[in-house]
Amino acid sequence: MTGAILVYDDDCGFCTWWANWIEARSDVPLVGFSELEDGSGTYDDLRARLPDDYEDCAHLVTDGAVYSCGASIEEALVRAGPAGPLVEPIRFLRHFRDYNRLRESTYRWVAEHRGLLGHVFRAEPPARAGDDGEDDEADDD
Repeated sequence: MTGAILVYDDDCGFCTWWANWIEARSDVPLVGFSELEDGSGTYDDLRARLPDDYEDCAHLVTDGAVYSCGASIEEALVRAGPAGPLVEPIRFLRHFRDYNRLRESTYRWVAEHRGLLGHVFRAEPPARAGDDGEDDEADDD
């Protein structure tokens, strides 16, 4: 593997919007959860590097590390460039438990409210291509 890959919930409109935002600003390709389970074997090596409960949050997989949940979004922001002058402070703050707890609790809050956030920030989820048009976004966990 070269570079990094963002693994995300491609059945969620908010998650898809966010992943597309990162992809547009970086060279980080996207792989949706549905692609990991499509049976083709294309992503078997990638899937093997993820935790068993990988569908609980997003992951940024690099040659040397797997960043999960809030750490994945933070690392994607660092790689995409919008963190700009905050890159070094972010790298410094990662060494502190309180910062990591804050980052992860913020990620959890957003994840728990993604149905609501999806009313404002949303892209058509690839995993729903061909659906009958019904939107279960409000039911997302």
